[in-house]
Amino acid sequence: MKTIVIKRDGCKVSFDQTRISDAIKRAAEACQITDDDYCEFVAQSVSQSLAGRSNVDIREIQDAVENQLMAGEHKDIARAYIEYRHDRDVAREQRGRLTQEIRGLIEQSDVSILHENANKDSKVIPTQRDLLAGIVAKHYAKLHILPRDVVLAHERGEIHYHDLDYSPFFPMFNCMLIDLNGMLTNGFKMGNAEIEQPKSISTATAVTAQIIAQVASHIYGGTTINRIDEVLAPFVKASYDKHYKVAQEWQIADKEAYANARTEKECYDAFQSLEYEVNTLHTANGQTPFVTFGFGLGTSKEARLIQRSILENRMAGLGKNRKTAVFPKLVFAIKDGLNHKFMVILTTTSNNLL
Repeated sequence: MKTIVIKRDGCKVSFDQTRISDAIKRAAEACQITDDDYCEFVAQSVSQSLAGRSNVDIREIQDAVENQLMAGEHKDIARAYIEYRHDRDVAREQRGRLTQEIRGLIEQSDVSILHENANKDSKVIPTQRDLLAGIVAKHYAKLHILPRDVVLAHERGEIHYHDLDYSPFFPMFNCMLIDLNGMLTNGFKMGNAEIEQPKSISTATAVTAQIIAQVASHIYGGTTINRIDEVLAPFVKASYDKHYKVAQEWQIADKEAYANARTEKECYDAFQSLEYEVNTLHTANGQTPFVTFGFGLGTSKEARLIQRSILENRMAGLGKNRKTAVFPKLVFAIKDGLNHKFMVILTTTSNNLL
């Protein structure tokens, strides 16, 4: 029966005893030992131990050679063979794709890895750790999880297996639509804290930022909060009631005007803080949360105030240079008879990308 040797890369070749004897002779030469008969004897013994096998792994052959040499009279040859095998393994690993990609990340030289995701800053350590895990995960997925034809198609560019560093492995969601209304209304637990219903818009947006960070850390895609103007409107009303109560306590003449002014300022500041927090957060996977806000259909005065606050903050930009915020992405719903000619949104889109 012809024995087939399975190499490290999966290739199959016919068993050849001379390759074993040649390797042993090289080890003997390294020890300045000349004993060809001994080398041929060891090779023959290994060959006989594999007789009748249809398939054998290359590592099993090397282990058999080591065992025969260690049991023989020339221990120095055994030591030289083991050291030679180790050196070959190290050299092979250094030439391997996995090691090359890891080196490219560590040395910041592999542009394809560093710039693979524009939402990840590859110069910061948490992101580098995520990229390192991604390199190893992709390597494992292509070797041990995905079908060979899928891997080949991906490598040739015929298809693109999206999120290869995450999706084959973990029971994680790609994207997530957050039930912000349910969480803020009913309360929830996050980490070690029991979160109750917020009592103001500023607290509600602060909690929203924490929710976004937590959700984004447990998925590998985008995060969306839809109709955020309607969801957070009750907390604007709660802030108004608090400010109105202060006006009553201090006997302010125009209580309603005072409460409105303070509420508008608080709402604007709350969404300014939320926008800054989203753009300064780094999630567990080393990137800024890819978050989208849907809004525009709320008709209450509180919802309209939120809409205006979101848009005015986007127009104001971030920092002294008024840089347009990358996140959240803003999706403004347009409806005939409601906001089809909404001038604030037209002004925002003419100056800033949502």
